[in-house]
Amino acid sequence: MTAEILQETYMHRCLELALPGLGNTAPNPMVGSIIVHGSHIIGEGFHHRFGGPHAEVGAVNSVKDKTLLRSSALYVNLEPCSHTGKTPPCAEMIIGAGIPEVVIGTADPNPIVSGNGIKKLENSGIRVTTGMLEKQCRALNRRFITFHSCKRPYIILKWAQTIDGFIDVLRENPGISQPTWISNEISRMLVHKWRSEEQAVLVGTQTAIMDNPRLNVREWPGSSPIRMIIDRQLKLSKKLNLFDNASTTLVFNELIDLREGQTHYVRLDFEGSLLEPMLNYLYETGIQSILVEGGRRLIDSFIQADLWDEARVFKGLKQFGAGVPAPVIQTAEPEEYRIREDVLMFYQNKTTIL
Repeated sequence: MTAEILQETYMHRCLELALPGLGNTAPNPMVGSIIVHGSHIIGEGFHHRFGGPHAEVGAVNSVKDKTLLRSSALYVNLEPCSHTGKTPPCAEMIIGAGIPEVVIGTADPNPIVSGNGIKKLENSGIRVTTGMLEKQCRALNRRFITFHSCKRPYIILKWAQTIDGFIDVLRENPGISQPTWISNEISRMLVHKWRSEEQAVLVGTQTAIMDNPRLNVREWPGSSPIRMIIDRQLKLSKKLNLFDNASTTLVFNELIDLREGQTHYVRLDFEGSLLEPMLNYLYETGIQSILVEGGRRLIDSFIQADLWDEARVFKGLKQFGAGVPAPVIQTAEPEEYRIREDVLMFYQNKTTIL
């Protein structure tokens, strides 16, 4: 095995370690780190959750014989931090431990770090290598990187459509209703897993009325996301599940700024496109990712504005014959996965930062 392949193997291990942080570390990134002495891994760590110790600290602390650190290399998928936040700077901890070599997957786009961690390590005499499996490292933290590079949340669109291309039947009753299920129960469980991985989930007025969703995590372990509703004129009934005060709920409207329990009414300028002021608000409040589960009109607004990063589309076996046409993505070809009788089509927007 060549030295380059060996280094890539070590970085792959960092990525494996980092992944369990998905849904727990935001607004921090997912980070894994290992300590290598000779050709042996002698320490490992990952960032478990926001506010907790960083991956590099965990890796160093796990090494039993600390004298080995002075002849070891530290691998980490993201540039070590150089500032004091919830925890002390990792760059200074690495310097203090006497580690002579650091291998980094990708630089940190956060302006308060952004190269400063690398400079601090190099200025102390540490040999630093960057760009190891950079594409994979950026993909892992695509939410974090998009947030800091594009100054908006990472946007995931989700819908289910029938085999003949509809997302809903034509409903005559405008009152509170229930969803018309298209996907199977395994696919619906997967949606709950996705909710646990993102910071917020968004629906529009019509979806809130017609489906009366809870937008929480019931069929998967994890934390429920922040619920977000667009209700321009505040027409939604307080009897809806979204107003049960079970979790933080943002109601974007053009009338009031108000807090009632865990329901926050956020007044925005609805003149022109709503997406820009809403995404600006989410950026300013530190929300790095949203799962858009709205209807055709809301999803189309993101597609037409080219403000989306992923689309996850379930195709079920049902046929409606007529109904609400499904959104259409023409700029990308999907990857397809089978979930029993359902097909999951996964689209990646090629024009986004990654």
